[in-house]
Amino acid sequence: MRVIAGSAKGAKLKAPKGATVRPTADRVKEALFSILGSRVGNSLFLDLYAGSGAVGIEALSRGSSFCIFVDNRKKNLAVIRENLAKTRFADRSRLINADVEKTASILAREGVKADLVYLDPPYNHSDIGPVINIIFKKGIVAENSLLIIEHSYSSLQRLDEFNIFRQKKYGDTWLTFILKPDRVTDKGSGTL
Repeated sequence: MRVIAGSAKGAKLKAPKGATVRPTADRVKEALFSILGSRVGNSLFLDLYAGSGAVGIEALSRGSSFCIFVDNRKKNLAVIRENLAKTRFADRSRLINADVEKTASILAREGVKADLVYLDPPYNHSDIGPVINIIFKKGIVAENSLLIIEHSYSSLQRLDEFNIFRQKKYGDTWLTFILKPDRVTDKGSGTL
């Protein structure tokens, strides 16, 4: 696992041991950041279910101004801390050891507004919809924010209630891009 592009290009990243973390494949990361393009620059990036932190670190490498990494496993956060030290992004990041609901409450109290929110829950996660609703209800997303969910096909229909902007399939992995509810667009059309 490595950083694909940007200031830390080529840096090898560590992954937590065990079956609980499924690192995002390089080709999926490459596609994700190709789609996001210039939106990443100077953004506040929120990496939920961060695992190794590879996606948030990729965002930092590509010019994101700050990234908040969230994971409820301390061993994952220890690995993220190592990866941030290796890439020299520790000063542009924050780690939170909590679940998404608790994190959303913390960030809402602090007035944090993320520009890009990346969610990569475990593929056996029963329903991501309530998590997305919590993020929107707590108001921790900026006006022109975008949520990106990495998920399996089985989660696809559970996302239909949201304002889906774009979806892409890479093998068994799907990326779904969701706009903030008050932003209206024709599903699947246009550019980010």
